[in-house]
Amino acid sequence: MDTRITQFLGHVDTFTRRIANLDADCWENPSPCEGWTAKEVLDHVVDTQRDVFGKRGLELGPRPEGVPHEVWTAHAAAVRSAAAGEETFLATYDSFFGPTTLADTLLSFYCFDLIIHTWDIHRAFGNDLDLTSAELDLLETCIRSWGEVLYQEGICKPPVEVPGTADRQTRLLALTGRRR
Repeated sequence: MDTRITQFLGHVDTFTRRIANLDADCWENPSPCEGWTAKEVLDHVVDTQRDVFGKRGLELGPRPEGVPHEVWTAHAAAVRSAAAGEETFLATYDSFFGPTTLADTLLSFYCFDLIIHTWDIHRAFGNDLDLTSAELDLLETCIRSWGEVLYQEGICKPPVEVPGTADRQTRLLALTGRRR
C-alpha cells in the first residue's frame, strides 16, 4: 500500500484511539471551533472526509448514525475498506492547489484536520492533549505550505499572539487561531 495512504490510515487510527474513552456527557461542550460543539467537530471530520471520498468515486455507504464514538468507528471502518481501492487514491485530479491525488490530499489537508480537530475535541472535554513531534511536524509543514489560504473563511481563524517563550505546540496552535 502506498505510504501516503498508510500514513493517513495511521492518523485515522490515532483519532479513533484518542476519542474512544471520552465522557459521553461532554460531546455537547463548546469546542475551540467557534460555534461548534465537540460533536459538531466530529461530524465535520466525518462529513468532509465522506465528501472528498465521494467526489473521487469512493462510496462509503450510508452516513453512520449513533453516539459520536460509534459514528466515528463506523466511518473509520468504511474509510479503511475504501483504502483497498488504491488506484483511486493515486489517480490525478485537479484541485484548488492544482493537479494532485487523493493520497496527497488526504496526507496534507485531511491529516491536518484529524490532528487539529482531535485537539479541539479534547479541549472541549477540558483536556490538554499533547501532540506528538511527528504531528507537530505535519502541522508546521501544512501551515507553511498553505500560506494565507489557511485563513480563508471556514478554515482557520487568524493567528493569535503567544509569549516568545511558548512551546512549539502552543506556537503552532496559535498560528491556527487557537489558544492552548
